[in-house]
Amino acid sequence: MPKRALPNRLNDLTNKEWIKFQKSWFIHNPPPRRKDVRRHPAKFPETLAEEFIRFFTKAGQVVLDPMVGTGSTVVAALRSGRQGIGVELNAEYAAIAAELVEAQAQSLDNHREGLHRQILRADAANYPTLARDHDLPPADYVLTSPPYWNMLHATGAETQRARRGDDDLDVVYSDMDADLGNEADYDTFLERLTAVYAGLKPFIKTKAYLTIIVKNVKKGGRIYPLAWDLGKRLDGIYRLKDEKIWLQDNQRLAPYGMGNAWVSNTFHHYCLQFRNE
Repeated sequence: MPKRALPNRLNDLTNKEWIKFQKSWFIHNPPPRRKDVRRHPAKFPETLAEEFIRFFTKAGQVVLDPMVGTGSTVVAALRSGRQGIGVELNAEYAAIAAELVEAQAQSLDNHREGLHRQILRADAANYPTLARDHDLPPADYVLTSPPYWNMLHATGAETQRARRGDDDLDVVYSDMDADLGNEADYDTFLERLTAVYAGLKPFIKTKAYLTIIVKNVKKGGRIYPLAWDLGKRLDGIYRLKDEKIWLQDNQRLAPYGMGNAWVSNTFHHYCLQFRNE
């Protein structure tokens, strides 16, 4: 008797596609950023978001990004045939996100044009109130990348120096106190960020996954293990299941500490996988 095919309760991928995604590291070099989104200093690539969304959801399910920036996650959700909800603190980024999301929705095939999409200009820390006031559906998956603490304020960052010469490009996300990227104290930043993700829990379906893409931070001659600290704190709220390491191999090497001290060129991010159990 032939073996019965196992049901795939998580996604719509083939067995071959599933196995390929299970590798613990991957190389992804994003395509050049479009001019209309270059203002945001740390845009998340839609191409990468789409890969995660296709693995952790089925067609028609709801994807949430509580720190959506210029809309990458919601755009990727629509491209994947999923519904998308994004929350963004910065009003200008939220407006860009809404425009890009609507343009993507209008370009969809007829059989996908009814997908729900929503960009809300709000503070993610207030998501419980936001979800109730707007009657938002529960999320089947959360994909997000928070500020890497206040590293955009670092004067020595090469990419930031390049952006400072262009008045049309932002160097930091905003000047608002509510912006986590402006929090100077590391422990306070961790507490506030953990509270944001904890607040999502009642609005995420049971056994749904959360992917948080983050990096460890170098500052003042030491490393702050942001990815590891966040993983440890959130494991008491969700279940930390695994990690994937996103590598970029098209970055230019810089001679940090040459002839004096070890300072690496850091071209990797941690994609932490949690589950709401």
